[in-house]
Amino acid sequence: MEVNGLPLHVLLVHFVVVLVPLTAIAALLVPIWPAARRRLGIVVPLLALADLILVPVVVEAGEWLQARLPATPLIQQHAALGHGLLPWVIALFVFTVVQWAWFFFFDRPDSPRRPSVAVRRTAIIVLTVIAAVLAVGTVVEVVLIGEAGSRAVWENSFSPDPVQSSPAPTPAP
Repeated sequence: MEVNGLPLHVLLVHFVVVLVPLTAIAALLVPIWPAARRRLGIVVPLLALADLILVPVVVEAGEWLQARLPATPLIQQHAALGHGLLPWVIALFVFTVVQWAWFFFFDRPDSPRRPSVAVRRTAIIVLTVIAAVLAVGTVVEVVLIGEAGSRAVWENSFSPDPVQSSPAPTPAP
């Protein structure tokens, strides 16, 4: 899978690196910041759905690329870590849907099913703890995967000192 001669994986991975942590942080903001809750609404579950679709595509593109590279321990480590992101993204998606449903259907001032203050406070604490765990887990996983991928590509492939290039040709008069 290539786009303009570049492996699709190296292009799509940037979306995952940005979108998954952004979704996790937004999911954490929803229970602790009412203004974010009102503004983000259904957007957070939709972002999580995009993550859920995108991560397997990026993994598949990575497997395609891995089959076309020499096997190295760094590439194998990156690939193994890459497979660990999907469970986090599934959990994040399920959580954001449940969280959105709680705030949309129950914890609204105009809801006839609005629970007591004690139940709402308990729910917000539980949602915040779960969101924090998912945010930390997904962000750490993305960082570990990205760091392993960067090492696989760049470790020992550049000079610590500037490389002398040939001087630019001087234009003819």
